[in-house]
Amino acid sequence: MRLLALVLIVATTALVTGRAPVPGQGGGPGTALAIGFALIAASLTGELFERFRLPRISGYLFFGVVCGPYAGAILSPAMAREMQVINGLAIALIAFIAGLEINIVRLRPHLRAMLTMGGVMIALMWVSLSVLFFAAWPWLPIAPEVGGLARAAMAAVVATVTVSFSPTVTIAVITESRARGPLAELVLALVVLADLMLILLFTLSMESVRFALGGGQAGHGLLSGLAWEIFGSFAFGGIVGACFAFYLRHVGREVTVVLLGVAVVLSQVGGALHFEPLLAALGAGLVVENIAPPEGDALRLAVERGALPVLVLFFAAAGANLHLGALATVGLLAVAIAAVRMGLIRGSAAVGARVAGLEGQPPALAWMGLVSQAGVTLGLAILINAEFPDWGGRLYALIVSMITLHETIGPILFRSALAKAGEVGKMDVMPHAS
Repeated sequence: MRLLALVLIVATTALVTGRAPVPGQGGGPGTALAIGFALIAASLTGELFERFRLPRISGYLFFGVVCGPYAGAILSPAMAREMQVINGLAIALIAFIAGLEINIVRLRPHLRAMLTMGGVMIALMWVSLSVLFFAAWPWLPIAPEVGGLARAAMAAVVATVTVSFSPTVTIAVITESRARGPLAELVLALVVLADLMLILLFTLSMESVRFALGGGQAGHGLLSGLAWEIFGSFAFGGIVGACFAFYLRHVGREVTVVLLGVAVVLSQVGGALHFEPLLAALGAGLVVENIAPPEGDALRLAVERGALPVLVLFFAAAGANLHLGALATVGLLAVAIAAVRMGLIRGSAAVGARVAGLEGQPPALAWMGLVSQAGVTLGLAILINAEFPDWGGRLYALIVSMITLHETIGPILFRSALAKAGEVGKMDVMPHAS
């Protein structure tokens, strides 16, 4: 019945968009049609994927790719772009949920080992990829004529973007799988640490490229901006989280609506103040969970009600906006780099676990949760393309191709790892540490 409903909905929408093309103006009927179609059809696709023991997120992505403008063309390019209006809200909500899952009391015995493993792993990957890109630079379709210091700096930038993980996808897989346990906590700690380290590495690498190409600036503004983005984001999120915790403790009504309002504040107000919404929302969730934990099930029920439609739209829009043409253009090179990256993730994770003294199943499976790439990677590529449009455009096409591969494979691998570790569904049966 679900499959029949999905076929009917897709056929009806294809008929409507085919006979009466929707103007590509934002806020018009095209946006409403795209969002309504995605909410229903992508949800059904996710349920069908779950029957085959695949992540629902993969179903949402698959729906977006198949029905998007670069494949089935049921959604026009304008409609696919307009669906991304929810991106900021989705990232803030997902990161807030991640903060709620980081209980310091529960993690304290293993926190130092997690940080050691993450630091070793990211350092090994970044150095290895920087050396590989520098050696192979004349054969890469980015800027093969560049040499010397500029070549080393550009190789470091490309390595930083390639190393980057996806906190958004990782957190979303944990959320929709209702997973909790050592593996979920380890992978979550690793991707959050990676996000912080890679922001610093990317900023320093970009400054090196500017200096090598003759456009470098003084470093004081760079460091102050970096401190504002990282520490200011956490401080802003902590304030918002404290206010939300106060509301939960003393009012506790219409929590779902207030939760979505908190996500809007974190994404829109935080963005206007040049904070990183991912870090701000993570900080808010940390404060609510560790400083003023809510009583009862009000917040859990609010998260379940509010997160599902936001996740559906976010990943359906991500799939619809994946440029399959870029994959066809540089597909073989993207596949080769993706394979090297996956091998480095597995090898460096093993070395990092050994250095940190972590043993057992969770460290052995952790690499499977680090394959995904999405918003953070794409955002870094967009920044490079905006500042260096000549070679940045060619790099952007390569990065988009890699994101297409990693965003397809990553959630499936991570869900499989969580299932092997027996952590799927444990969020509903394992109470929070008191």
